[in-house]
Amino acid sequence: MKQVTATGQTVEEAVQSALAQLNTTKDRTDVAIIDEGKRGIFGIFGSRPAVVKVTVIIDPIDEAKKFLLQVSEQMGAPVSIEIKRDGKQVHFVLSGEKIALLIGKRGQTLNSLQYLTQLIINRFSDQYLTVILDAEDYRNRRNDTLFQLAHRLALKAVKTGKDVALEPMPSYERKVIHTALSDNKRVKTFSDGSDPHRHIVISPVK
Repeated sequence: MKQVTATGQTVEEAVQSALAQLNTTKDRTDVAIIDEGKRGIFGIFGSRPAVVKVTVIIDPIDEAKKFLLQVSEQMGAPVSIEIKRDGKQVHFVLSGEKIALLIGKRGQTLNSLQYLTQLIINRFSDQYLTVILDAEDYRNRRNDTLFQLAHRLALKAVKTGKDVALEPMPSYERKVIHTALSDNKRVKTFSDGSDPHRHIVISPVK
């Protein structure tokens, strides 16, 4: 946490001094007045400077964006980021020439980055935020793939009369499978195992 204590002839002067040292603006800080100061006789004798403590307010979304820009740069796949916030959900939409590097096989790199971004954002946020990281509409395309996969494997479970276990997936992907099969009366779905190996099992209803 960045903070400085500064003095000045007036509170405003002390605040401006602190902002200059922190290289920020007043709207991004929290100002605590320690001493309002005192104007002396003729402005000199018995005067006491104003003292303030100014703390920079850290924006969790800014920190998360900085992290993503830094990591993508280090991976040799620089990106531009569009941010959409919907209540406690924050969407980071990445775009760039080498975006496939950040998506990875079956979205594994993107999922790992999303997990790390969520840790960063919640380190600085006073309320729990959920991060959704997307690139080139990958999430929607992945959802379509999962939807088709769910129905295909449900059919297999019914035909063979045996449970079908899927590969491990993050919770929001498991939710897509559960939702896709929620109206299918011939199978039931449940999650098994513990993260990061938690996966869905499709079980035929006997």
